[in-house]
Amino acid sequence: MDKQHHILIDELVKLLRGGSAHASLKDALKDLPAELRGERPNNLPYSIWQLVEHIRITQWDMLEFSRDPNHQSPKWPDEYWPKEAAPADETAWKNTIQQIDLDLENFINLLKKDDIYQELPHGDGQSILREALQLADHTSYHISEIIIIRRLLNAWK
Repeated sequence: MDKQHHILIDELVKLLRGGSAHASLKDALKDLPAELRGERPNNLPYSIWQLVEHIRITQWDMLEFSRDPNHQSPKWPDEYWPKEAAPADETAWKNTIQQIDLDLENFINLLKKDDIYQELPHGDGQSILREALQLADHTSYHISEIIIIRRLLNAWK
């Protein structure tokens, strides 16, 4: 790999992990009281739990699509959003956060070993680069929603 390619990969990794120009997911969830995870303030259609679980499902789908030509995506939109407003328990919450972290690291590993420009043979124009940019964009969009909900709940710094 040439120097420019290394620079691009490093910048993509920073973008995916967040925190450079905006809050990371970890920042957005830090010190969130457990009892607020399922709150839907001001008649919003989703809770922080639903956003976090949606991030997990979508990220998993993009990862699997990128590495498995036989992957079947969930049905949009029903299977990308949890019905429950709150996690079943602390274990469910922790498992979701851990899965987000694990899947993100697995996606970052794809960036480091695959030709990020090559179109995926099972897609319709997608590449690892395109999926990385979409993943970062999608996650940062929903992180901002989490922060807005926290502000509405008076639970943000």
